[in-house]
Amino acid sequence: MNIDLYLFNLINRLSGKNALLDYVGIFCAEYLGYVLILLLSFLVIINLKKYWRTAIEALVAALLVRFVIVEIFYHFWFRARPFVELGFTPLLNISKDATAFPSGHASFYFTLSTIVYCNNKRFGVIFYLASIAIVISRVFSGVHWPSDILAGAVIGIILGLILNQVFRKHAYKVIRNYNK
Repeated sequence: MNIDLYLFNLINRLSGKNALLDYVGIFCAEYLGYVLILLLSFLVIINLKKYWRTAIEALVAALLVRFVIVEIFYHFWFRARPFVELGFTPLLNISKDATAFPSGHASFYFTLSTIVYCNNKRFGVIFYLASIAIVISRVFSGVHWPSDILAGAVIGIILGLILNQVFRKHAYKVIRNYNK
């Protein structure tokens, strides 16, 4: 048995057995990401001067990675979702024609978490933990293979680190030119 199928079965076999656990899995897979966006907004409201740049950079980076980089993967690589390959009904309403690799949710939320972490370690850890809950629940719900999640998370972290450096260099250059 391949490791992807083994890990998928290990996580997904818990779904459909307990209504409360299914509810938590669905909440994490579908709605916890909105809580992270609200938390980011809340940080800006609490301290605009300190967090506005982090929020803008995190959202711009996450959107760029998810809707440009990951979309490029989607045009060149199709991978059927687990519920299609294994023939069961997932907990989430996802199109059977949508590609699974890499996970758009993982790439988006791990990019977001990386930018937040680079700017504020304490909040970054909270964002990473929530991102882990989101992606594990996507496997639990039957819509992603573990390798889809891993690929999306790696893409998100690496590009988040690169974009964080780009933002820092650009911001430094803008501030330097402004002060001349």
